Amino acid sequence: MPVDPAIQRALAQIAPAHIQHTIATLVSFRNRSTLSSMDKDLPPGTGVTAAADWIASQFQQISDACHGCLEVKRDTFTQAPGTGPNARITQPTTLTNVYAILRGSDPSQAGRMLLVTGHYDSRDSSNFDTHGEAPGANDDASGTAVSLECARVLSKIKVPATLVFVAVAGEEQGLYGSRHLAELAKQDNWDLEGVLNNDIVGGNNTPGGKFQDFHAVRIFSEPIPANASPEEIRRYLALGYDSDSPSRELARAIVDVARTYTGAPAPYSDRPIASGLEPVLEFRLDRFMRGGDHSSFNHEGFAAVRFTEWREDFNHQHQNVRVEDGVQYGDLLKYDNFDYIGRVARLNAATMASLASAPPPPVNVQYPPPARVFNNSINNTEIVWDAAPGTPADTHYEIVWRPTAAPDWTRSISAERLASATDGKYSASGNHYAITIPVSKDNVIFGVRAVDAKGHRSPAVVPWPAPRGPRGE
Repeated sequence: MPVDPAIQRALAQIAPAHIQHTIATLVSFRNRSTLSSMDKDLPPGTGVTAAADWIASQFQQISDACHGCLEVKRDTFTQAPGTGPNARITQPTTLTNVYAILRGSDPSQAGRMLLVTGHYDSRDSSNFDTHGEAPGANDDASGTAVSLECARVLSKIKVPATLVFVAVAGEEQGLYGSRHLAELAKQDNWDLEGVLNNDIVGGNNTPGGKFQDFHAVRIFSEPIPANASPEEIRRYLALGYDSDSPSRELARAIVDVARTYTGAPAPYSDRPIASGLEPVLEFRLDRFMRGGDHSSFNHEGFAAVRFTEWREDFNHQHQNVRVEDGVQYGDLLKYDNFDYIGRVARLNAATMASLASAPPPPVNVQYPPPARVFNNSINNTEIVWDAAPGTPADTHYEIVWRPTAAPDWTRSISAERLASATDGKYSASGNHYAITIPVSKDNVIFGVRAVDAKGHRSPAVVPWPAPRGPRGE
């Protein structure tokens, strides 16, 4: 997509030194265990509550600098104790999510929301230790720093849709903070088009590590929506859409943004990245047998993905700070790569600003049932869709597709040009659109995305078969 100068200027202000200061300050709270919110004997300026207060003050400083452009909020609640012998919360515990809202500049689109988050709680080897040193520099002060840095630079520009910058608590005890915020978003009918969860994005730089890649970040996304019914799961599988959930289309949109703003290569290119950052699509919900805060939003039906560094070092996660047999353990500040975190923040900010500037994705995207099932028309593809409410007048639509075995879209062309080039048909009547092209849907997966006059693109939406009539017509 074309570069948006306003977005580019905002991205240029992302500062690794500022990120370092944020993480160093979070580390200075010594132990950010969620459980420490109930302690009465913590030294002043330590613990999770002090960290929450500081994060809120940072959001407020950003808001003051932009003349009150952010609404700074706290989502505070009491988490009931868990049950069973492995419960990580054993008494009623106060949790606080801290977030800031930058309302969209277009009243017709401000209901649309993009959200970035990281968790600010930390832990050491013991889940229940609230006093020992638990710096959590990578897990997950790095993700919290990404959220704060996105708020700082994006508060300087105006985009049509609303942006939400979040730091959640309770991740280490079982995703309690994100679950509560996701439930709140569902209850309050937030129109969340995408959630970007950053967890362990510090770019661990342990000396002697051979396999870290400081120019790649993993993007994990669910294959089939977590809230899909058994019938919906059956349809996903029957149509070959098991890699086309809204979360996976969000992941593909991140890759598309990266080609413009972080130097990622074009599809199927052998060109290595000399600088910048490439998002690598990981086709599973999360790392093997592990989880994160994005899944809380998935369970409420929202598109959500996880950003994580290329290679984790488990000597520096969930470890007591110590030296043992000559090996340093602990999630220490010195193992964070602040240039890398800056690149991750740049990709997050670019994604949020690009998708918030794009028109809303099309709705009611369908394959109409053919008049006759078995004739030559089945080799053609007809797709119909509607413009979403609030879609700007200058919006046009692109058809994207890929071979069924390809991970990402390989072709993209405006619907009107595609119809013309293939002797197909294209029509637009009010908010309703239709295209017919001589390409068989047997061999490819199609999508439709909305594009504005400046080239901002929505995530693609795959067509579903329209309901048939009572006789299958």
